[in-house]
Amino acid sequence: MTAWIETYRGAVPPWQCDVTEHFTVAYYFDRLEEAQANLVEALNLPATPRRGRIDARFTRELREGASFHVESAPLLTGTGLRLGHRFVDSANGEPVTWFDGYWDTGSVDVGFAEWNGPETERRVDPVSRQGYRPTARGRVKPNDLDAAGYFSLSAMVHRFSASSAQAGTAIGMTAAVAQQERRGFSTFELILHLSGSLEVDAPYLVETGIAHLGNSSLRMIHRMTDPRTGDEIARLSQYGVNLDLDARRPARWPDTVRDAAQALVIPG
Repeated sequence: MTAWIETYRGAVPPWQCDVTEHFTVAYYFDRLEEAQANLVEALNLPATPRRGRIDARFTRELREGASFHVESAPLLTGTGLRLGHRFVDSANGEPVTWFDGYWDTGSVDVGFAEWNGPETERRVDPVSRQGYRPTARGRVKPNDLDAAGYFSLSAMVHRFSASSAQAGTAIGMTAAVAQQERRGFSTFELILHLSGSLEVDAPYLVETGIAHLGNSSLRMIHRMTDPRTGDEIARLSQYGVNLDLDARRPARWPDTVRDAAQALVIPG
């Protein structure tokens, strides 16, 4: 049985926290990219391609100034390459976030570690593209590229975060309302599907639909495409809650928001 190895160590800078007053999810992916590169190099694994799936589960917040480290390991899977990463609070040794990545590449001859993180529930995405609305549009900038020259995971997730804010505005959870009511959308689960990439200065379009609406929860599906061809580049399932920023607990959606969101739910 292969042991988990440390692949990153650092802290949360205040400028990398968001309006929800904790570590921005895109910066988790920034550190994930570093951790994954260190794991691949340490174990002489094949470079991860741009096709696959990453399941992320956020079990506790990291707030500004928090020290953390990342532990990583290859995991047993039927086909392809499966890499696990856990973000650990360095103050108490408690894992706070888990990443489980499945990459479309050949099998590898290495030892495997045991996955002891949460199992991600399989989610069904809406089949129809009807009901999605544009939520982000732009072009890939040079500083969006990773070391291999790809549109980086963190840059893509930053775009999806902007899409989340646009979707919030569409259902009445504007920045002004969130500030007045001391509310924020806090993500507890992400499922990122990667099916391609974009070169520098290429255009991108993100469209968003609502797949689930609960009393305090909401699941959005963001689809990033190349608008020149319509080809899907990435798709993100984002599941989160309406967070009371003072109590740090989920709060019920206001009726006006629920009514607006219900009208935008895409049939399964």
